[in-house]
This record gives sequence, structure tokens and C-alpha cells, in this order.
Amino acid sequence: MAGFFTSRLFFVSLALVIVAATLPLYVSGYVLGLLTVAFYFGVFAMAWDLLFGFAGEVNFGPTFLIGVGAYTAGILNAQFGWSVYLCIVLGALASVVAGLVLALPALRVRGPYFGLTTLVAVLMLQNFVVVFADLTGGEIGLTIPDVITINAGANYWIALGFMTISAAILYGLSQSPVGLVLQASGQDPVQAGALGFNIVKHKLAAFIVSAFFSGLSGALLVFYFGTASVGTVVDVAVGVNVIVSAVLGGRRTVLGAALGAIFLIVAGEFLRPTGELATFIVSAVALLVVLFFPGGFLGAALSREARS
Repeated sequence: MAGFFTSRLFFVSLALVIVAATLPLYVSGYVLGLLTVAFYFGVFAMAWDLLFGFAGEVNFGPTFLIGVGAYTAGILNAQFGWSVYLCIVLGALASVVAGLVLALPALRVRGPYFGLTTLVAVLMLQNFVVVFADLTGGEIGLTIPDVITINAGANYWIALGFMTISAAILYGLSQSPVGLVLQASGQDPVQAGALGFNIVKHKLAAFIVSAFFSGLSGALLVFYFGTASVGTVVDVAVGVNVIVSAVLGGRRTVLGAALGAIFLIVAGEFLRPTGELATFIVSAVALLVVLFFPGGFLGAALSREARS
């Protein structure tokens, strides 16, 4: 990890953050709003990459953790009038509890069954939102009376700071001894177990960390939108975007997942005038990256640097 601070990746990342921090000084509120959403999705993707890229567990339902955090925070604010910051913290903690409840049985199955378990959890959460419409707002969505701030620049800086801190923590964790154990257990759980590592315990820890950052980001996002709905934080399509973002950026890179999310959100928005063709173009690019650059954007760049 110490070598990271003298690597080209560190200086490039630092330069990008510095440049990004100056954007509110000379770009429009529309661009800032777009990037604000992209930064929160970047955290979603990084949290997912920790579980899949390192622990080797394919989570098809990242929006279960995101949705629990988002709806918990939104409901507490809308129904009980609790402060925004308390609701955000409680939303993140609710995601951790939900993640723990889901992970305990899910991690005892292997292969596609883990992914199917997480996908079913998303469908159950969707049904919960619809059935308990008086509490959640149902299909219309939950209107949240409070927001963090209405200033576009402030919202942007909060999202950028949150993504930067999350990236530092998640990347540091991935390069720590715990991250190495996760990577070993993801590649060969039998051999890792034979070496004396508690595979289930380490994967459970990764799931909880992923749940915390997913829920925290989801809670922050709804207080930026001012509303929570199935289509914005729970829908399977949102989860697909998170997964594609991580794959585009590069598996096992963590930082690449954030780049993938920013690319996906920005490209989708700027291609919106093309209508349905936008989805086709973005999907085609994602497919080409998976086929020809399986390491993703950052993975390909790091491999090229290592060879040189």
C-alpha cells in the first residue's frame, strides 16, 4: 500500500480530484447535477467491486442494499421529521443490518445460488415498497421534505468528497491483508481455507462493508433528489448499471469502478437526444470492453504500465 503513494496512479488520481474540485467555478449547474449523481453511483460500483472483484461473490442485487439505506433514511425524515444527518446515518446502519441478515444464509451457498439469493432480495424489496405504499409512497415514490442543500455547487462538493473518501477507504481495504485474503478466497476458496483462513468470516466482513457504503450513498442520493422511488434506487435496471460500471472500470481495481460509473452516467445523458439508440450505443461499448478489454478501462491501463 505504501508504494501506491509514489505510483503514477496516485498522482493521476490526485490531479483528477483537484481538477474536479474546481469544476463548480466554471461549469453549469446542469453538469454539476449530472456529475453529482455519477459520483454517488461511483460509490455504488466501488462497493460492489469489493464483493465481486475480491471476494468473488456475484451480487446480482446491489440495489437491495442501496434501496434499504435510501428508503430507511427517506421514511424516517418524511414520516417522523428526523434530521437529515441522523436519517443518513440510520439508513447506512439499516443497510448493514439488512446485509448481515441476507449474507448469513446467502454465503452458505455457492456458485449462481448466491447471486440468485441477492436478486430475490431485490424483488422482495420492490414488492415491499408497493404493498406498503402508505409508508413508502408506493410506485409514485416517496417525497422527502428535507434536502441537504439546494446549492448545486455544495451538493457537488459533498458528492465528490464522499466518493473520494470512500475510494480511499475501499482501495486501502482491498490492498490490506484482509483484501489479499478476500482475493485468495475468491480465486480458490478450498486452498485458502486449507491455509487456515476463515473464508466465510472474511466474505461476511466484505459484504458488511459493501452494505455500509451502498446504504450511505443511497441515503445521500435520496436527500439530493428529494424523493425515493423504485425506479431510482431499487429497480433491477439500476443494479445492472452498477454492475456494468464496475466491469467497465475494471474488476479488482476499486478506483476503476468509479470511473466506469462516471463514464456510464455521463455518456448516457449526452446520448439521450438519440432516444433508444443511446442505450444501444452504451451497451455496445460495454460489450466491446468486456470482450476485448476484460480488465476494464483502468485494468487495461495498469497492465500496459506494468508491461512498460
